[in-house]
Amino acid sequence: MVLIRKIGFTCLWLHASLILYCTGASRPNILYIMSDDHAAHAISAYGGRLAEVAPTPNLDRLASQGMRFTNAFVTNSICTPSRAVLWTGKYSHINGVYKFTGLDQSQPTLPKYMQAHGYQTGFVGKYHLHTNPVGFDHWSILPGQGKYHNTEFIEMGDEHESGIVRQGKTTPYEGWHSTDIITWKALDWFENHRDSEKPFFYMLHYKAPHDLWEHAHRYDDYLADVEIPEPDNLLDHSSGRSSALDQSLQNIASSQRHMNFYPAIRAMQPGFEKRRFVYQEYMKRYLRCVKGIDDNLGKVFQHLDDSGLAENTIVIYTADQGFFLGEHGLYDKRFMHEESLRIPLIVRWPEKITAGQVREEMILNLDFAETILDLAGHAIPSDMQGRSFKPILLGERVEDWRDAFYYRYYYSHFDTPSHLGIRTSDHKLIYYDSRDEWELYDIRSDPTEMNDLSNNPAWSDRLATLKNQLAHLQKQVGDNPNDIGDHPRTGNETLDEIEKERAERQ
Repeated sequence: MVLIRKIGFTCLWLHASLILYCTGASRPNILYIMSDDHAAHAISAYGGRLAEVAPTPNLDRLASQGMRFTNAFVTNSICTPSRAVLWTGKYSHINGVYKFTGLDQSQPTLPKYMQAHGYQTGFVGKYHLHTNPVGFDHWSILPGQGKYHNTEFIEMGDEHESGIVRQGKTTPYEGWHSTDIITWKALDWFENHRDSEKPFFYMLHYKAPHDLWEHAHRYDDYLADVEIPEPDNLLDHSSGRSSALDQSLQNIASSQRHMNFYPAIRAMQPGFEKRRFVYQEYMKRYLRCVKGIDDNLGKVFQHLDDSGLAENTIVIYTADQGFFLGEHGLYDKRFMHEESLRIPLIVRWPEKITAGQVREEMILNLDFAETILDLAGHAIPSDMQGRSFKPILLGERVEDWRDAFYYRYYYSHFDTPSHLGIRTSDHKLIYYDSRDEWELYDIRSDPTEMNDLSNNPAWSDRLATLKNQLAHLQKQVGDNPNDIGDHPRTGNETLDEIEKERAERQ
């Protein structure tokens, strides 16, 4: 009789535990927030030249309550491929998204795994994967890049049967700025549509501060009378290094995107004076968009606090890639230089992460899917190529953590040459494959990457070692050097034909 009672109690305990597990009480909610082109050095918690003139108090608060990573990077610094890496935990050559093509939704993805694991999944904002979202209980996305003002969305249920996002029915929200309406939609979901009996995995993706930096009008006067500090290498002209920087159309003084600021810019003669003038206007517009994000995140964090959700919600803030803010005289991303390669990464996990920690481990966007699955208690698929950094979040020292990673950018536009490379804790080797040119930097002594050592005889041994290490990493991740990314795998024949025709027109 005693044994029966013990068995009965055990079954009752297991049943209660299962109920607790299924209702999500034992699993954390996960709020993943990602902005577009938000450079880490545009967040004041990271310090740097912009910290005092353009503070970000709400992101700083998140950092003070959680963990800030100083060495988080992407494996391909361009919007759509970076998002596909997040979705799949795989490099571009594996997930099939090399450039601005659609994601093959037939493959396993992070949202699908989370939904199958009992999480309520939601998405709002800039999606930019071009094939209709799969794996969400609710979504509301911008068509393509989306508009900053009078923003239009494609709502779940209005997607086109072709599977192509931009062919879906759009709903306009007149009078709204994209950052504001994306936040409003997220808060509406939390307040009116969230299933309180299930844990949630919610992706909140902002369009800002992507070009053309059309901030909300209430920020028109923000920084108007402020002189934005210049980077030391604003006037860089890549002398003594590969001419790849000069070939690229990312120069802020010659970019057509910046000509829209003032008609007078078009009449200015090329030179350093013009570069300095454009830099000031560019940075003010960019930072106004960043302020819009930070102000809106204050509303999101306040809702988490007021609703009691903050206690059991992991908040992750990051960007799809880094961004040049005048360094080397550039804007945009793509290049393997630090400002483009590095992303912000801040994680808050109440009662699990010791507040105010700063970690220097080398984290990749390749690790995000694995980490989120691990945080949710889901097994990590063996075919994913990253690694969960949950142990690091818990304050552990992982002795065998990576000390190098592989990067590859495939030529798309801006005439930025394709390249690949390796970034270690101390060095960076870049190979412009279409030009057969190398660049080598000592990151420790030359953090702004102004002194190319690839032709320095004193560095020939280090160059050879890094070349071998690069070849080893390329083989390890399964990348074929002859694969130049011109055969994407979208899983959608209609989209493939459209992309082929567009490529032929270009």
